[in-house]
Amino acid sequence: MFSSSLRNRKILFFLLFFFIILFSSNLYSQNIRLPSFEFKIKDTSSPSEVATTIRFFILLTIISLAPSIIVMVTSFTRIIIVLFFLRMGLQTQNIPPNIVLISLALFLTFKIMSPTFGEIYESSYKPFMEGKISIEEAYKKGAEPLKKFMLKYTRQKDLNLFKPKEESQEIPLSSLIPAFIISELNYSFQMGALLVIPFLLIDLIVASILLSMGMFMVPPVMISLPLKILLFVLVDGWHLLVKSILLSYR
Repeated sequence: MFSSSLRNRKILFFLLFFFIILFSSNLYSQNIRLPSFEFKIKDTSSPSEVATTIRFFILLTIISLAPSIIVMVTSFTRIIIVLFFLRMGLQTQNIPPNIVLISLALFLTFKIMSPTFGEIYESSYKPFMEGKISIEEAYKKGAEPLKKFMLKYTRQKDLNLFKPKEESQEIPLSSLIPAFIISELNYSFQMGALLVIPFLLIDLIVASILLSMGMFMVPPVMISLPLKILLFVLVDGWHLLVKSILLSYR
């Protein structure tokens, strides 16, 4: 029995090897042309070609820095921290998964930042792509809506930490961005604490009841987890949480 199965495997292997050789020989005989990509630098006297090349590299730079920009200068930090606090309070391990929470945080960020992004597009990106303004002007006009948004949600004492009072009224991004991040961390931890406290009370009540009943071997999480999920669903927790996040930026 064993020898026959081994013989069948050898026959199957040789047949597979034969078809691979046959298929590869057909590919070589057909002389299939594969696409190639070539990057080279050449001399040019056309200003339009130079401008197009510069715009292409600027676009690649923006795409590579997009994750950092989204985290640093938008509402993404506050939203994702609050969502992770919620999952920690529910103690549902990896439910919802990280990809779901990050996707929800991204869509909420785009919703909150859409007026700012629209202003940047109209005042900076669109004129620059049409050749009406220079790179320096596009940077200045694009930074203004972001500065306006960050200043609105940055605490003054956090701003003073990076920008002493003797400086000029013009606040550089190097001082505004870290102050904004600290303020966002503070607001997100405040919202997270308010989320975790009710769940913590449920855990304490369940643990006290189990101890009073002498059920020392029963983990409190087994009883408190369905209660917390049921409570969160009954009060329509996801709707209230997302609504609170959106209202915190209005």
